[in-house]
Amino acid sequence: MLDFVALFRPLFERSQSLYFVYHVEAKKVEYVSAAYEAILGHQPEAVNEELPQLLARLHPEDQEYAAARLNHLLNGKFVEDVEVRLLPPPGTEGRPQWLCLTVGRVEQAPGQTYLSGTVQDTTRTREYMDNADRFNKKKNTTLEILSHDLAGPFIMIKQVAGYVSERIETLHDEQLSELLLTMQTTCQDSVNLIRDFVDNEFLESSGVNLKLERVDLAAEVGEIVQEFQKSEAEINKHVSFESPETCYLHLDRNKFMQVVNNLLSNSLKFTPDGGHIHVRLQDQGSEVLLTVVDTGIGIPQKFQDRLFERFTPARRPGLRGEKTTGLGMSIIKVIVELHRGHIWFESEEGKGTTFFIRLPRQESA
Repeated sequence: MLDFVALFRPLFERSQSLYFVYHVEAKKVEYVSAAYEAILGHQPEAVNEELPQLLARLHPEDQEYAAARLNHLLNGKFVEDVEVRLLPPPGTEGRPQWLCLTVGRVEQAPGQTYLSGTVQDTTRTREYMDNADRFNKKKNTTLEILSHDLAGPFIMIKQVAGYVSERIETLHDEQLSELLLTMQTTCQDSVNLIRDFVDNEFLESSGVNLKLERVDLAAEVGEIVQEFQKSEAEINKHVSFESPETCYLHLDRNKFMQVVNNLLSNSLKFTPDGGHIHVRLQDQGSEVLLTVVDTGIGIPQKFQDRLFERFTPARRPGLRGEKTTGLGMSIIKVIVELHRGHIWFESEEGKGTTFFIRLPRQESA
């Protein structure tokens, strides 16, 4: 009979991935490939002596998650792409190291249970993706703020042009009237163009395929709110945030952050100057509740039942004339439901609107 381990050993030893076999009952690593030295900086022969120190370096925020994945594994289930962080060795400085594990459980006989799998160092990839996500999130927030800031002056110029047109009717100056009409049209086209660009960014990022990863939602939402807070003087609204220190769950980071960004943008559009927008994140154990509260003009009762429809009749221009496609809220609802979540709202005309998003803490398979 072929010795498959011997056949694959050259691959194991040359691979940049770390291959290992762990004996559960003996609490001992039976095999570790040569990549152990490259990834973790130690000699493979010393793996069992060093294992307790390696486990002690597991990031505190990842320990509960790692324990849950291990329990999942010991119950006979395969775990894939489990990402955890290792802190730098004691007495040294540096950033955490990201490791990605894929592990299976094999029971050969009573008392002979093995965990076998791979470990990859994904630090560079993770840092690159985190920077890209951070840039993308900041870009989306900046676009929303700019669209709000730029729409105001254009609408003001349009209104002034309209007022002047009315005052000069008696002059019967066709050239001047035509010039003022061009100003009004150009201003409105500019507002529409700005909004079209922002809406297209949202639509292009809202495809239905989710890429779930473990995300600290408190940190992610906090970054978005901070960008709005930096522009409070320009947007003439006060934005606040309340959350636990950390709140981990599995999300498609880009899509869900765009949901949060879009909800804040809507609050911005329909809240008069001097108003307040408050974002609250609550960790409720098996679920997480996100709320966005504003002191805006509210949603008319006649539109409330149809707000989440595609091309809803509830679509309205913002207070500064920002147009809408009528697709935003329907896409938000789709993204939330793809995360197995639920979105609803409470609103009263003249008193503001509160949006609620409830998300389950679904584990990756």
